Amino acid sequence: MLYYLFDYLESHYQIPGANLFQYISFRSAMAFIFSLGISTIYGKRIINYLQRKQVGESVRDLGLVGQVEKAGTPTMGGIIIILATIIPVLLFAKIDNVYIVILLVTTLWMGAIGFVDDYIKIFKKDKEGLKGKFKVLGQITLGIFVGAMFYFHPGVNIKEKLPVQQQYNVENGERILFGDAKQSTKTTIPFVKNNELDYAEAMDLFGEGLRDYAWLIFIPIVIFIITAVSNGANLTDGIDGLAAGSSAIIVLTLGVFAWVSGNIIFANYLDVMYIPNSGEMTIYISAFVGALIGFLWYNTYPAQVFMGDTGSLTIGGIIAVLAIAVRKELLIPILAGVFLVENLSVILQVSYFKYTKKKFGEGRRIFKMSPLHHHYQKSGYHESKIVTRFWIVGIMLAVLTIVTLKLR
Repeated sequence: MLYYLFDYLESHYQIPGANLFQYISFRSAMAFIFSLGISTIYGKRIINYLQRKQVGESVRDLGLVGQVEKAGTPTMGGIIIILATIIPVLLFAKIDNVYIVILLVTTLWMGAIGFVDDYIKIFKKDKEGLKGKFKVLGQITLGIFVGAMFYFHPGVNIKEKLPVQQQYNVENGERILFGDAKQSTKTTIPFVKNNELDYAEAMDLFGEGLRDYAWLIFIPIVIFIITAVSNGANLTDGIDGLAAGSSAIIVLTLGVFAWVSGNIIFANYLDVMYIPNSGEMTIYISAFVGALIGFLWYNTYPAQVFMGDTGSLTIGGIIAVLAIAVRKELLIPILAGVFLVENLSVILQVSYFKYTKKKFGEGRRIFKMSPLHHHYQKSGYHESKIVTRFWIVGIMLAVLTIVTLKLR
């Protein structure tokens, strides 16, 4: 909103300093500051409100050290993250930007699913919360919306770099680095030269002339990514500060990709796909990172508030959409490696337990407990040490992900 106000003031009244709002860097910095302020200052008020309403976590005794003491800690703290993200975005971003619209819808939709789940657990005293099939249905619905927007909306496009001999082949001698904007289902393959993959090419397997129906492949892929990442974030939210800290690292890295992909100079220098208007996502990302860091103020050990599914499902959905938007979804297994191993640890544990129970009549386990962070708790590690080391691993994976910009 402020962008449009100051754009009007600058164009009609030439007010000094109003043109600052034309710069993504300035608006991103302001979004981060506002978000951090909202999550730290007003976050405490929200926590106090949740305490008064007795919105406390009910903890099952799984034999983990310090677990019982967490009973009654306010949950649904994801509301802090959502508000601290949306308010600065509405103030400083271009609301008509298609990427901002998609991200706002993702935030509100996944936040609503998580909120309903937490509400059922707390107020209906049903520990199972929202039934799994309804969660998955909600994720699929969002995936269809996001996939359709990315595939069909004319504002979602890319510009491909022209061969050198064509960059100067213009009448006035001006150098043109990139071709015209066009809709595309291309994405980036890490560690590969000429690293672009077009989902539409997969339709050639079914016959010629079917590339116009590439959405039949693209949308299911989007659904799978959103479902997998949001569930991964949900599983990671098991000990104080783990999900919020790991997510901040992941989102900050995606912010680098959004900045680079949306800036024609950097896109040319690094020889990466130029995605017009995607730089506006940097403002959303700045606000989101500020919200996560502010939330960590209250969520680090010993936590004063838990994010609940309201926060974890939202975080996962946002990360998935950001990765797809900057055409880096194939980097998710590396960048979101913490989420991946948490997911895999549960899948392996359950699968192996069922297999051994069927074969030997007694279920056996690979880990002492899953998800993986609980295995380390059972092994005697303090949760603060587990979280810190997971963060370090997350930082290493983030650096490796950024290196893929030039490592091919």
